[in-house]
Amino acid sequence: MSQALLAGLSRTTDPRRSLRRFLALDAVVTGLNGAAYLVAPGPLGRLLGIDGTPLAALGAFLVAVAAGIGLLASRPEPPATAVRLVVDVNAAWAVLSIAAAVLWLEPTTAGALWTPAQAVTVGCFAALQWSALRATATA
Repeated sequence: MSQALLAGLSRTTDPRRSLRRFLALDAVVTGLNGAAYLVAPGPLGRLLGIDGTPLAALGAFLVAVAAGIGLLASRPEPPATAVRLVVDVNAAWAVLSIAAAVLWLEPTTAGALWTPAQAVTVGCFAALQWSALRATATA
């Protein structure tokens, strides 16, 4: 991705600020997703075709991950190693979500739509964060 595209997406020409914004957005989206799974695992599980118990555990995991990403986003210069870990986790999440939907889960129609949609969203976060991290190295 070019710096111009990153600047347009994050509304700043400062790659560090772009990176922090992409991390912060990731933290908010991940935290809201995790909180929903924690608060309503039964109804959401029925809607998506996933058992509520693992969904609640997944929610707790996502809330913890979101807190870590939020902490990273709050740093003036997030450490590259930590950002690479977030990118790797996001990329793995995207791939594993699709694999789970195809190989292990028996989702409802809503779940069959939700799973790839959130996988694409998380994959986009990984791509944006990686591109912004690379741009900070050349800034």
